[in-house]
Amino acid sequence: MGAIRPVGASSEGVRKSMQANKSRDTKPELALRRAVHSLGLRYRVSLRPLPAIRRTADLVFTRAKVAVFLDGCFWHGCPQHHTKARTNADYWAEKVVRNRERDAETDQVLDDAGWQVIRVWEHEDPIQAATKIAEIVRSRR
Repeated sequence: MGAIRPVGASSEGVRKSMQANKSRDTKPELALRRAVHSLGLRYRVSLRPLPAIRRTADLVFTRAKVAVFLDGCFWHGCPQHHTKARTNADYWAEKVVRNRERDAETDQVLDDAGWQVIRVWEHEDPIQAATKIAEIVRSRR
């Protein structure tokens, strides 16, 4: 497989859209954090579970060694909601493949280090996801 080089925005509208994508504090992330907090759990936000590895989890329960990643449907290739990009389709398809490979590698590295990884899709109900997270965190304390 050849090297993938970043491609600039194909138009001014695309550039503005890309700049508007937030890396944290998205609406789904805030909803999940509120739901988890309402269940009495406290967590760290946007933290590297293993400082030596450049992977940041959205919610981290350090004592229980639980890392929660809230994955976006487009960026992580949700089987239900992922849509193909209309411009630079090959680049974005490969980007999603690389993201999924990185996600699997992250899960394995954290698992090997004794961490429990929880992945939540952005479209999942935050209350249900929070309940699942709470059960896992409490079982590991």
